Amino acid sequence: MCTLFVGSFMAVLGSSTITIAIPELQRHFGAELSVLQWTLTGFMLAMGTSAPLTGYLGGRFSFKWVYVASLVGFILTSVLCGVAWDATSLVAFRFMQGTFCGAITPVTMTLIYQLLPREQQALAASLWSLSAMLAPAFGPTFAGWLITLGSWRWLFFINVPLGLIAVGMATRLIPYYRLEPPKGFDLPGLLTVVTGTLSLLVALSQGKGWGWSDARTVCLIVLGTASLVAFVRRELRTHAPLLDLRVFKNGRYVVTLIISSIITISLYSGAFLMPLFLQRIQGLTPLATGLILLPASLAMALLMPLVGRLYGTLGPSTLMTAGVLCIAGGTFALSRLTPDVSHAYVLVWMLVRNVGISLSMMPASNAGMEQISRELTGHASSISNWLRNVFGAFSIAIFTSLLSTFSAQHAQGLVKQGLTDRHQLESLSFVGGINDVCLVATLIALVAVPLSLSIRKRPVELPAAAQART
Repeated sequence: MCTLFVGSFMAVLGSSTITIAIPELQRHFGAELSVLQWTLTGFMLAMGTSAPLTGYLGGRFSFKWVYVASLVGFILTSVLCGVAWDATSLVAFRFMQGTFCGAITPVTMTLIYQLLPREQQALAASLWSLSAMLAPAFGPTFAGWLITLGSWRWLFFINVPLGLIAVGMATRLIPYYRLEPPKGFDLPGLLTVVTGTLSLLVALSQGKGWGWSDARTVCLIVLGTASLVAFVRRELRTHAPLLDLRVFKNGRYVVTLIISSIITISLYSGAFLMPLFLQRIQGLTPLATGLILLPASLAMALLMPLVGRLYGTLGPSTLMTAGVLCIAGGTFALSRLTPDVSHAYVLVWMLVRNVGISLSMMPASNAGMEQISRELTGHASSISNWLRNVFGAFSIAIFTSLLSTFSAQHAQGLVKQGLTDRHQLESLSFVGGINDVCLVATLIALVAVPLSLSIRKRPVELPAAAQART
């Protein structure tokens, strides 16, 4: 668990630190937000496109060596990101980095569900989730400190010593094993799933600039949808699928997958919008922004072990419902921002949101995975993390587009009201756009409430000796 903790922490740290640096990258490269948001969107998209491969690669080479190779690739691409010379090169290197990072999360999850006994998996999953929560907890503050004292380049160079520690631990401590070698490699399945996710993401992120009725936008949406349909048809018919879709026969797994996707969208709505608000509107430094967001992230991280222990007592439905309601309530409160709102207001409601994420994220993941057979856990983990990364990337692209659209609408309304001061116009319209996006995110979070209530507590499995006595 220590070995998996280090690798998972490093992978999530690689995605969480960049959000605080986007305003600094805008100043350094003189690039637009629509370009630099691809340092996060492209990274997550690459994570989503590499995740489907992990089930095959784990069966072919063992999950141990896939984990080690992913860590090595992550280290090398971190160095490339650190020496990037312009915004385009940084986006390209971030995409490469995300490709390796995308294998780390599903592989570490699979190792938990294949190596540990079922009665220990809930606690282990909470510890695994803790690593994913600690990185965003310390990431913004740590990133702000590095940027203030040094340079944004150290956000990537810091991955080298952490990565070397993770490689050494994984090589020595994780056992080598393979369950059932794959029957073949599904190249058409890989091509269709990559084409589908890439096409849809580009269409959603560029649709505002091109126009939603533009031929390029329409063609990409059609191509993306057709490719994903072809992917599903292919996986259902081939004898050696890239992703074994038999896991979707489990209704509990499907419902928890939808809940996890909604939680992911909610997570990135706050992580993406609040640093922009605090730095662009209130003029805070990256370090000050990180310090304001630190308590909320710490609370989210420190709750994870407790959630793991409460899982067996309260069950997933209670935890997820309470968590989703906290997410929705906190996000709704953040849809009432003003340019001079107090930092305490932002801190408190981000705290409520993050407590909700902590209560719901692990139960949503474990409630579905605990009913998947050991042989299919690699595929189930790959699908879960693929969809989580894709929805995370989609959410950032959609939120960026909505922010631009809503801000423009508010600007037009303020001009009609007679506001002429340019600085005040930009500030009020941008805050209005953030508020509208948070309101949309609130409605999305509420969709998960009835789904969470539908999940029943899993019956306790008695040990074999106890079963014999009864």
